[in-house]
Amino acid sequence: MRSVRARAALGATVVVAVALIGAGLAVLLVLRANLTDQAGLQAEVAAREVAGQLALDVPYTGLDLPDAREHPVQVTDEDGRLVAASEDLEAVTGTGTDRVVPVPSAAPGSSDDHGSDDDDGGDRHGGDRNRGDDDANTPGRGEVATDEPDFTNGTATVAGGAADYRFAAVSATTGAGVTLTVHAGAPLATEQEAVGSVRAAMLIGLPVMLLVVAAVTWLVTRRALRPVEGIRAEMAAITASADLSRRVPEPGSRDEIARLARTTNETLTALEASVERQRRFVADASHELRSPIASLRTQLEVGAAHPGLLDVPGAVADTVRLQVLAADLLLLARLDAGERPGSSRLDLGALVREEVSQRTGDRIPVTVAVPDPGPLEVAGSRGQLARVIGNLLDNAQRHAERSVVVSAAVERGAVVVAVADDGAGVPEPERERIFGRFVRLDDARSRDEGGAGLGLAIARDVAHRHRGTLTVTRAAAGGARFELRLPHPSPPGG
Repeated sequence: MRSVRARAALGATVVVAVALIGAGLAVLLVLRANLTDQAGLQAEVAAREVAGQLALDVPYTGLDLPDAREHPVQVTDEDGRLVAASEDLEAVTGTGTDRVVPVPSAAPGSSDDHGSDDDDGGDRHGGDRNRGDDDANTPGRGEVATDEPDFTNGTATVAGGAADYRFAAVSATTGAGVTLTVHAGAPLATEQEAVGSVRAAMLIGLPVMLLVVAAVTWLVTRRALRPVEGIRAEMAAITASADLSRRVPEPGSRDEIARLARTTNETLTALEASVERQRRFVADASHELRSPIASLRTQLEVGAAHPGLLDVPGAVADTVRLQVLAADLLLLARLDAGERPGSSRLDLGALVREEVSQRTGDRIPVTVAVPDPGPLEVAGSRGQLARVIGNLLDNAQRHAERSVVVSAAVERGAVVVAVADDGAGVPEPERERIFGRFVRLDDARSRDEGGAGLGLAIARDVAHRHRGTLTVTRAAAGGARFELRLPHPSPPGG
C-alpha cells in the first residue's frame, strides 16, 4: 500500500475498530453484570418473603407464593426433598432439585412433620438451633438466614413457556427447628433483551462508524497532503525545465507542510544563486584567461616567424599572470567545494612579519606594527592565511600613495590584522561589492595593474572558512583599512 492516504485511513480505522470493539465488549459485560445483579436481587427478595413465612410456621400448603412466571419458587427440606413449589411450575433446572411436585408432608409443627421435636424437646438433629450447633450459617428457630444467598442460573417452564432465570437460595428455620431452603427465581429476559439490543446496535453501528472514520480520514489526509502534491508537481516541473527561478506554492497555514514549502523555496533560492554565481565565475574566468593566453600565443607566433622580434619579458609576464590566475581559480574551486582549513595553531604575528620580509619588490615600503612576541595565536591553515595577508598587501600596494601599514593585536577575544594605506580609499556604497569575484572599481584600469579581481574575494572566503571576518573601513590616513578578525583559541585545557 504505497499511498499515504490509504495507509493513514487504514491505520485510523484499525485503531478505532480495536478501541470500539474493546469498549463494546466492556459495555456488554458491565451491562450484563448489572442486569444479572438486579435479577438476583429480585430473586433474593422473593426468596426472603417466602422464607419469612416459613419462619413464622406458615404451613406449606398455605404459603403465599408469587406468580410463577415472575418468580418460580421451590422449597426443599434438609434432605433435599421438595416440600412446596409454585402451582404452574412444570420443569426447572439450576436449583436444588428438578422436581416440581411436592412430596406429601404435614404442615410445619405437626406430629407428622419430619422436622418435629423429640420427646425430650429437642429437634431431630439434636439441640436447639437458637443455642447454636456445628453449622454457623444455619439460622435459629423462627429465623431467616442473613448471609449472602447462593445464586445460580437456570431455566423454568411455567404454563408451557420456558425461560431463563436467576435463582437465589435463602435458608429459614421453622419454630419446630426444621431448616428449609427457598429457591426463588427472577427472569433474565430483560437482561437478555438489553444485551441483545446493545449487541445488535454495535454490530450494525460498528461497520458504519468504521466506514465514516475511514472516509473522513481519507478526505482529511487528502486535503492535508494536497499542498505536498503541489510542491512535488512544481519540483518536477522545475527539474524538467531547469528553471531555478520558479518557486513551489506556499500554503497559508503555519503547519509542517508550510515550513517544508518555505524551506524548499529557500533551498531553491540558494541553489539558483549558487548556479548563477557558478555561471558568472565560468564566464569571467574564461574572459580573464582569454587575454593572457591570446597575448602569449601572439608573442610566440611572432617569435616563431621573426625570432628577433620575440618579447621574452612580455611572454614571461603573461605566463606568470596566467599561472597566478590559474592558482586563484583553483583555490576558489577548492573553497567552493567546502575545503576546510586545518586545526593546527600558528602565530599570526610571526606570519605577518614573514610575509612582509619576503616582499622585496614592493613599490612602497611596508610598516609593520606587530608585537614581538605577542599572544597572536590562531587555528587554521598557514598557507591560506598567508595568502590572505599577501592579497591584502598586494591590494594596498596598488592603491597607496606613500605608506602601507600592517598591524596585529588581540581585541575582545579575537586576533585582528589590519592593513591600511593612504590611497583614495573605498567609497562606502562599494565596500561590500569589492569582495565579489572579478570586481574592479576602476574599470578603466589595465588588467596588468589591477589584477583579475579575485584577491579580495579569496581573502574573504578564507576568512569565513576560518570562522572569521574581513571588512573594510576608512583608514586614519584617508585610504582603505582592511581588517581581518579571527577567533583567538582557548589555551589547552581551558
